[in-house]
Amino acid sequence: MSRQEVQAIVDAAVREAILRRHEYITVEHLLYSILQHDAGSTIIQQCGGDVDQMLRELLQFFTEQIPELPVQPPLRRSSSASQRSPDAHQQEAPSPIQTLGFRRVLERAVNQTMSSGKGDLDIGDLLAGIFLEQDSHAVYILKKQGITRLLLLDYISHGFTDEDEMSMADFEESDAFDDEEEEVGGQVQPAQRGFKLESFAVNLTDLARQGRLDPLIGREREMRRITQVLCRRLKHNPVLIGEPGVGKTAIVEGLAQKIVSQDVPKLLQQVEIFALDLGSLLAGTKFRGQFEQRVKAVLQAIQKYNRQAESGLGAILFIDEIHMIVGAGAASGASVDASGLLKRALHTDNLRCIGATTHEEYRRHFEHDRALVRRFQKVDIAEAAVEDTIHILHGLRSQFERYYGVHYTDQALESAAQLSFRHIAERFLPDKAIDVIDETGALNQIREPEQQKTVLDVADVEEVVSQISNIPDLNPGETERDQLAVLEGHLKQKVFGQDRALEAVVAAIKLSRAGLNLPDHPIGAFLFAGPTGVGKTEVARQLALNMGVAFKRFDMSEYMEKHAVSRLIGAPPGYVGFDQGGLLTETIRKNPHCVLLLDEIEKAHMDLFDILLQVMDHATLTDNTGREADFR
Repeated sequence: MSRQEVQAIVDAAVREAILRRHEYITVEHLLYSILQHDAGSTIIQQCGGDVDQMLRELLQFFTEQIPELPVQPPLRRSSSASQRSPDAHQQEAPSPIQTLGFRRVLERAVNQTMSSGKGDLDIGDLLAGIFLEQDSHAVYILKKQGITRLLLLDYISHGFTDEDEMSMADFEESDAFDDEEEEVGGQVQPAQRGFKLESFAVNLTDLARQGRLDPLIGREREMRRITQVLCRRLKHNPVLIGEPGVGKTAIVEGLAQKIVSQDVPKLLQQVEIFALDLGSLLAGTKFRGQFEQRVKAVLQAIQKYNRQAESGLGAILFIDEIHMIVGAGAASGASVDASGLLKRALHTDNLRCIGATTHEEYRRHFEHDRALVRRFQKVDIAEAAVEDTIHILHGLRSQFERYYGVHYTDQALESAAQLSFRHIAERFLPDKAIDVIDETGALNQIREPEQQKTVLDVADVEEVVSQISNIPDLNPGETERDQLAVLEGHLKQKVFGQDRALEAVVAAIKLSRAGLNLPDHPIGAFLFAGPTGVGKTEVARQLALNMGVAFKRFDMSEYMEKHAVSRLIGAPPGYVGFDQGGLLTETIRKNPHCVLLLDEIEKAHMDLFDILLQVMDHATLTDNTGREADFR
């Protein structure tokens, strides 16, 4: 747009004030002139405004709010003047005065053009300048149409393309909301014109109606607690805290199923549960403020559901991994992030939110914001017991049987729960037991057609658990029985004169393979004592070779100093490498079934024996990061 066109718009605003006999030229005259210009009306329409409605409101403002100057009688003119002007006998038009606001808008437009390096002044600069006159009626009309300065600058700077997820074209095509304005706290808020909530959230109740959610088995106590919190008048926002895999998301999906079946209190019977998709909220946010705009739009959409509901509760927002919103969207040095927007919304009584996170993330991110914690009620989700896990697997059996076209025996389900609890470390029930059942069906799928089964039993489950935990087959077959039978003889052929030690080692292994050892102890803990060269190290090496397992050797002469012991379990915080874990714990975590040899242990520092005590008693060792290594 050329400078002449902008000048024409300003001149048109002046003419409008003259024709209406207004004493001052105001910002409203300038907006009226912009709306009558083709380029100006296009910008307003692309930003979601109704040009005709805005023109009507401006005309009403001119008529009702701005007084007209009284009609001035025509001055006496000479005959020559009368001949020069045919309208000499008409009234004299007043000469309007520019208001300070009108001048400020023009000055801002010029300054913005100069600072941005553009060559010419355009309508977008005028509109941007108008938005800074917050007390003007023109800004009120713009905001009433849902137009913000951020939205306007985004359009005039970059334009909206078909690829933009938050484009106004997408907004206008959506029928999720109407175009009415919303008034909150006495101020007109921008209406979310055409905003589609389903673009950033998944309706769990719809999935439950379609039967696409797995059933929730058990967890009656936790479900009752969540329902109780949701029915409160204030602070009705539960946050589910538990380790990964204990079933936090499944509980919320179970709540959606109970809502569909009307097995909930009357207040919750007409509720829709929307699971927020943080990835969709963040995707495509190229400019500052877009993420906050999306978050606020989602919160306002949930609040609108609740205002339209007869019971006052129409929708619940579920945020999985809720700790991710703390700090999300905050610029460097800024204090407002997504959690700040959520806190303000939770302060009202027309928004209910369910969060889910782990104990570690809750402590690391969530607890630091005391104001946010105060608005949520903690609901601890404990790991399911083995008996409860078996009950859950029975409830999910039909889903997996339908998918894989097989049948799981009761013994297979019980074995999956028990073996996963015992042999799969650093994960939690019921998730790891469900994974075992799932992978058992997948294992059957990849077999040769003639080897595929229609009934999956304990042997299939044991094969999967041994693959996941990297240990030999849990149920020794004929081949392994033969191997155990000749193990003692093979060792005696390699190591001479140490029959007593070899017999003790082989006896411990046979007890373990028979399932008669203590479940919370290592298979065996032996102290080989003797002079140099009699075969102490060789016994351990030959045992690993004959059993087909890894052999891990630590020379304790490297751990004679007190501080060197920390290398085994990791350095304390503040030291170099404190976040890398310990050598011993990482080795066992990577090789849970191995022969561990602490060679020349008499040279180690005395603190090492304190560490080994818990390994021999409970078969666990915790490193500096809080992770446990399983020595069973």
